Amino acid sequence: MTTISGKCLCGAVAFEADRTSNRVDACHCDACRRWSGHFWASVNVRRETVKFLRGEEKVVWFRSSAEVRRGFCTQCGSALFWQPDRHPVHHHIFAISAGSIDKPTGLALSEHIFVGEKGDYYGIADGLPQKTGH
Repeated sequence: MTTISGKCLCGAVAFEADRTSNRVDACHCDACRRWSGHFWASVNVRRETVKFLRGEEKVVWFRSSAEVRRGFCTQCGSALFWQPDRHPVHHHIFAISAGSIDKPTGLALSEHIFVGEKGDYYGIADGLPQKTGH
């Protein structure tokens, strides 16, 4: 495992977590596109490894579905976290925005998911796997 660290745009929220892989998923679903402004790129970590260095109280959670919540900084609005906290199988997953992670990240984009819902204003031509679902 490797520890990653990151923060929001204004720096009010800072965190670290242990990553178990270097995989970044790009989600093109309608909800992620609307929330992030394009597509959501994140690295999955186990929830119990996430440690807030500052600003945990500045993170607000928006319940975007019955099983999923999304966390953002109330001060600058940075989209930081995605968690299927009520999902019967994946509740331990905590997805961290790849763009919020401090360099060097040691990460690499690995696949595109929900490509059937991607925006019509861009193409995907990087040769990585493309899935219609998760």
